[in-house]
Amino acid sequence: MIEYIEMDLTLTGMAYGGEAFGRAEDGRMVFVPFALPGEHVHVRLTEVHKRWARGQPLEWMTTSPQRITPRCAHFGICGGCHYQHLPYREQLLVKEDVVREQLSRIGGLPTDTVQSIIPSPQEWAYRNRITFQVDSQGSLGFMRQDGEGVFAAQECHLPLPELNALWPDISLEKQSGVLKVGLRIGTEGRPMVLLYGEGKPELETSVEIPASLIWLSDAGTRVLAGEQALHFEIQGHRFRISPNSFFQVNTALVAELVSLALGMLSVEPGETILELYAGAGLFTPFLVEAGALVLAVEESPSACADFLINLDDAPEVDLIAEPVEVALRGLHIQPDAALLDPPRSGLSKPAREALLHLAPERIVYVSCDPATLARDGKALSQDGYLLERLTPIDLFPQTFHIETVSSWRRR
Repeated sequence: MIEYIEMDLTLTGMAYGGEAFGRAEDGRMVFVPFALPGEHVHVRLTEVHKRWARGQPLEWMTTSPQRITPRCAHFGICGGCHYQHLPYREQLLVKEDVVREQLSRIGGLPTDTVQSIIPSPQEWAYRNRITFQVDSQGSLGFMRQDGEGVFAAQECHLPLPELNALWPDISLEKQSGVLKVGLRIGTEGRPMVLLYGEGKPELETSVEIPASLIWLSDAGTRVLAGEQALHFEIQGHRFRISPNSFFQVNTALVAELVSLALGMLSVEPGETILELYAGAGLFTPFLVEAGALVLAVEESPSACADFLINLDDAPEVDLIAEPVEVALRGLHIQPDAALLDPPRSGLSKPAREALLHLAPERIVYVSCDPATLARDGKALSQDGYLLERLTPIDLFPQTFHIETVSSWRRR
């Protein structure tokens, strides 16, 4: 039988990951979700290590004057939101501080380069996609914050209104074979319901909602009803996005993200730009408009298919459909600049080393994880790159996730 340790704890700061932290009497740093600096809480430790621990809050002896009432009844149970108890302006300040702390502690990088965070125009109802788990009764739900399974969702305040009006009407049989349900919507056309399962679909479907219905599994993608792709229009460019292809989640900030990245890159006509993790080509047409010759790299088959459609009239663009670390090893060019938009894990070591070998004069790095950005930034700095500017942009209100765009120049 596991014996849990309980203790009283005064919290002193916020960590990356959405947790507050305080120091126990034995010197360990203890991380506590759904709490705020300045609060005195009684916690039960659920994870203990030599130098740190994690605990669940059981009782608040004192609360922060900044604390507000969360909008969602599931806050504190659901693992999706982390900051609903904090006013939005304070969320932004926390994220700025977290970026500075990660840059300094992990990367040893200067923090005076960090600009004020760009807020989201919508604090709520901003997500163009959302994914539900399916519980044993066939109900749509989310993973619990404590990792103890799935709970049936009654509300969620993050999806766009069109998606929030849709998901309560989705019903599944207990043995439907559906493991997850995703909802996505573009700026054009009907929303999309994604059913994630195993093998081929062996279920009867009745589509009485205005949405496309897609089955996704290791066996492939099958359109059960409606359209086979989404479409987004961003600053006069139309993008086709397949069900398996990535697109930024906060539609209202996509144009701002593109302008920020292109502004930092400062493309001159005729320059060769290396675009890594190009996805379906979000940044590519804007690079072409700036006069660049673009060599794009992307490994996702669905994203590559979308890229070729989205850039079919751009002879200035070449696409390499390989993993970045493989593609870069085979290149013998001298790019003027590189634009990177890697996944949360950042650059792999081989990709990082291959990029540094090509030695572009300028790099713009779009990151969704300040910890992996700081790690990769440390390597860039050690290889002679100077961090010129970093701007956080809040694509993910109410959560700890932070998008940043940073510019680097070879000394």
